[in-house]
Amino acid sequence: MAQFSVGDVVRLKKGHPCGNDQWQVLRTGMDFRIKCIKCGRQVMLPRKKFEKNVKEVILMADKE
Repeated sequence: MAQFSVGDVVRLKKGHPCGNDQWQVLRTGMDFRIKCIKCGRQVMLPRKKFEKNVKEVILMADKE
């Protein structure tokens, strides 16, 4: 199971209708809240669907 944290930027397999495929993780847990980098739209996804659709992690948040 991959580890994601708040602030990570990920690329999903399927793009957003605005034309972007990069998302910032805003919330983790059983559900993930992600925000489109281009238009700012926020979406909630179940963990299983989110992990299945992640293509790559582009930027990892600094962990303190």
